[in-house]
Amino acid sequence: MTALCADVAARCEELRHVHMPRVLVSFTPSRNRSRYGLQARVTPLRFRDGALTRSHGPTDYQVQRFFVDGREMLYVLTFCLPRFLDQTFREKLITVFHELYHMAPSFNGDLRRHPGRYAVHSHSKDRYDERMGELVDDYLADHPAPAAFAFLRAGARELWEAHGGIVGAVVPRPKLLPVGAVPRQAAARNRKGPK
Repeated sequence: MTALCADVAARCEELRHVHMPRVLVSFTPSRNRSRYGLQARVTPLRFRDGALTRSHGPTDYQVQRFFVDGREMLYVLTFCLPRFLDQTFREKLITVFHELYHMAPSFNGDLRRHPGRYAVHSHSKDRYDERMGELVDDYLADHPAPAAFAFLRAGARELWEAHGGIVGAVVPRPKLLPVGAVPRQAAARNRKGPK
């Protein structure tokens, strides 16, 4: 999935800002085999405009940070399995484009924001996905290396049987953490005083 997303970003002008070495790709198990429900999600690891912290009352908060090989991640891209893999080939690609398109054009850890009340999907999620379908069609047209996405033509069961399993990282949803907070155990020790 990481290689596919990198290929999409390299070939789609509107997604050229996506830098996959800063995106942590993971999966979450779907609770049932229904095709309806969460397919994928992108979780920003920064606040609006890429800010590392945000104030709420007297406390500053930051999103839990993730590092892979010493490199800080800006997004967590999660696919819901097997549900994502049980979509049609085109639906899978639309889902990939949909999630990558959510990443801010400045690629600063924030989401792309649209004007108006529905800032994440614009005023129409259907129109948003229709646009993603147009981008998918452009991506597929005359693609020189269709092996990059060939695996998406199989469903979850076929992939499992062909490869003996499906491997991926499971990453917990990032938490909002107060900045500079004393860990609970340390705070309890400090209240008791020195021994």
